[in-house]
Amino acid sequence: MANQESRLVIEQDGEVTKVGFLDRNILEEASIQQIGDEIGALILASPNPKILLNFENVEHLSSAALGTLITINNNVKKQGGQLRLANIDPQIYEVFVITKLNKLFVIHDDNAAALASFK
Repeated sequence: MANQESRLVIEQDGEVTKVGFLDRNILEEASIQQIGDEIGALILASPNPKILLNFENVEHLSSAALGTLITINNNVKKQGGQLRLANIDPQIYEVFVITKLNKLFVIHDDNAAALASFK
């Protein structure tokens, strides 16, 4: 498999790995798979990962992307880590509410609040 360009912007902030998305629309199976793999590798690289997913530029998420987020959340928990989501577009947040995923994930309005919430 050819080495694909990363779909993510990854930045270390102390103990927290901040992950931003290059795609405005996270809809295609291939890019969702790649995002899942990249974040999966970040999770495995740390004994108790602290990961902040910043959705600032994201306008659309497919249901497959939501499934990948659930997997990421489960994997972070297995590693004894913490996952935070921030800057979710109101229309996307609506989907989190409808699917009750707003109860599963810890979601903050912005990065500062999310960063402050890590223990």
